[in-house]
Amino acid sequence: MDPNKRPETMERITSPELAQAFIDEQLAALKKQIGQEKVLLALSGGVDSSVVAALLIKAIGDQLVCVHVNHGLLRKGEPEMVVKVFREELGANLVYVDAVDRFLDKLAGVDDPETKRKIIGKEFIDVFAEEAGKLDGIKFLGQGTIYPDILESDGVKAHHNVGGLPEDLQFELVEPVKLLYKDEVRVVGKQLGLPDSMVYRQPFPGPGLGVRCVGAITADRLEAVREADAIVREEIDKMNPAPWQYFVAIPDFKSTGIKDDKRYMGWAAVIRAVNTVDAVTAESVELPWDMLCRIRDRIIAEVPGINRVLWDISDKPTSTIEWE
Repeated sequence: MDPNKRPETMERITSPELAQAFIDEQLAALKKQIGQEKVLLALSGGVDSSVVAALLIKAIGDQLVCVHVNHGLLRKGEPEMVVKVFREELGANLVYVDAVDRFLDKLAGVDDPETKRKIIGKEFIDVFAEEAGKLDGIKFLGQGTIYPDILESDGVKAHHNVGGLPEDLQFELVEPVKLLYKDEVRVVGKQLGLPDSMVYRQPFPGPGLGVRCVGAITADRLEAVREADAIVREEIDKMNPAPWQYFVAIPDFKSTGIKDDKRYMGWAAVIRAVNTVDAVTAESVELPWDMLCRIRDRIIAEVPGINRVLWDISDKPTSTIEWE
């Protein structure tokens, strides 16, 4: 039987009981596969890598080495949450890498979206490879590969967490959730005791806020994206049901505003909220007017540099979900 093909008889994990049965099965399989060896895992804080980390901690404890790279493009509070949950609460052997300046230096003046993506991906690989080179005795690489990753790559497993590895890093893969769909991974994560903010984390692009700080990234506009995005998520989180995805983008242009009775140039924050089934098509979500006004007032009052708040009501197609 193909180990990368989900058995037709495999029951969908929809309940705590089924999740616990899966966890028990995987813990036994992980212990058998890994033995006394060490495992390296790139821990982003997304649900897939977080569930893999939690499973491995239960299975092999400090034989797991997690590397969390803060590239400065994460949402507000996410690096702190990863450290709190995994190092402080779960006792993980966690290596935290502050690479913010390194990434921003490489991205300075770059406005082409694909070039930005390539720089972010390559730099992440380089940082991860450098940290891996400092460690001895690593035999396995843990990855948060899930079943759609395998289906979309035509059976060729991508390096899900790190976007590809240098050829000199030859590790055996550990992929305990590779036959699960995203909704099943969330049920397993909930059963493992991970916080809802991590389990139900919205889809987040690999380049992070780098594609929402539209155009050439600057530290001040990136911080404005991060702060405005936190406000939008805090307010829209109150909707029931909440949209599939919602965030803020800030394009690289300024318009005239008024502050302290004086004209000044400020950025426009663009609110984006969509519903979708497969992300191939998406529909803009109608947000309550009072919520939009509350978001507008908070962003303008709390986020320096923004003087205008816009609402993107475009569907996909023709607009993509992300702005870059």
